[in-house]
Amino acid sequence: MKFRPCIDLKGGKIVQIVGGTLTSSEEAEENFVSSESSSFYAKLYERDSLKGGHVIMLGPGNEALATEALAAFPEGLQVGGGVTASNAQSWLEKGASHVIVTSFVFHDGRLDEKRLDELVEAVGRERLVLDLSCREQNGDYYVVTDRWQKFTDLKVNEETLTALSKRCAEFLVHGVDVEGKRLGVDANLVALLGAHATVPVTYAGGARSIADLELAKKIGNDRVDLTIGSALDIFGGDLPYADVLRWHRSQSHPV
Repeated sequence: MKFRPCIDLKGGKIVQIVGGTLTSSEEAEENFVSSESSSFYAKLYERDSLKGGHVIMLGPGNEALATEALAAFPEGLQVGGGVTASNAQSWLEKGASHVIVTSFVFHDGRLDEKRLDELVEAVGRERLVLDLSCREQNGDYYVVTDRWQKFTDLKVNEETLTALSKRCAEFLVHGVDVEGKRLGVDANLVALLGAHATVPVTYAGGARSIADLELAKKIGNDRVDLTIGSALDIFGGDLPYADVLRWHRSQSHPV
């Protein structure tokens, strides 16, 4: 299990938001707005050998910051937000290790097999991360799109994870109901991912402590990587980034 870092971009700023509050007007409840550049965070992650983090563009106007981050840590970061079959290759050429896709393949509330095939054709399965960020509804988790406001008909379960793992390199899954709230991880979702994901998977949402890292490692069968955002001191929280880095390295991930 690894700690995976993040850089979230909204309105040309580096932010941390409460995930379920992002609307079509680009408004959202913000936990934090950084005065640092995107390259500052990218270079920090490069210095500490934290590969595989994600840069997420939450709406338009963030392309320059994303490009800056990728240039600062070439092949070290994944990028998502507005990625389509027509522009995915360009993001790889700008230095992304992988492209992350949600809304393009979840079209009109359902998985669009044709669009997914187009993406695989454009960049290859090995460079594609499917974002299965989800919310709970009636005891099941459903993928949500359009700034996490629209439910699709796709359940995140063993069948879905098994089928889609054949068409991507990794999954990124935000637990949207707890994203940005520092309430702890969605344990049921982490356990589900740990039980059924057969490709690398990164969970994000609610993590606030080293204890959450330990919990995710246990209930995720040591197979689910964890992102921590709002709780970190580098994003205005009270959890020292240095402590998380120390924990990460203790998991046989030395510099």
